[in-house]
Amino acid sequence: MKRSTVVLVALLLSTASFRASRAQEKKPPSDAEPKAIQKIEKAGGSVRKIAQNDDRQEVDFHLQGASVKDEDLAALPAVSNLVHLHLGKTSVTDAGLAQLKGLAKLAELHLEQTKVTDKGLAYLKGLAQLEYLNLYGTAVTDAGLEALKSLKNLRSLYVWQTKVTEAGANKLKQALPKLEIVRGWDTEVKEAPKEAAK
Repeated sequence: MKRSTVVLVALLLSTASFRASRAQEKKPPSDAEPKAIQKIEKAGGSVRKIAQNDDRQEVDFHLQGASVKDEDLAALPAVSNLVHLHLGKTSVTDAGLAQLKGLAKLAELHLEQTKVTDKGLAYLKGLAQLEYLNLYGTAVTDAGLEALKSLKNLRSLYVWQTKVTEAGANKLKQALPKLEIVRGWDTEVKEAPKEAAK
């Protein structure tokens, strides 16, 4: 076979391969995301872009309170570019957090005043992009913080009114030096200084 023929065959094969790959790229978008958004909205959540001209999205359930259950979170992995998730003051439990495993882009997670415990935090280990986590008013303890040590991008952790101790917070801080851990104000009642006798 002549060299020019070999070159022509190679060129035709690469063109066919390129066209096939382009055809795969032009597949019509899946209807999974619109259906997932419908389910979230039916459960009382809202889905919106975090800013104009920004395709990243947030899902907010916090205004629905106790009506939001673990099963309402099943649609979340189908929402593309989900970076903010607000579940504060809902009835979400540890079991519901299992639905968050596929949220690889999630950067902000509100779980304040939910029924989440140490057991549920184990489901957050794969959220490599997580930067902000609010656990205020949950039953989380020092033991649960162990699951957060793998979250290298975590920068803000709120554990007001939990059983997290100063020692537990310091231990996590050693593993994640850039992390700011907010435990709230000192709630110990101290006697006010007595005025000097006049």
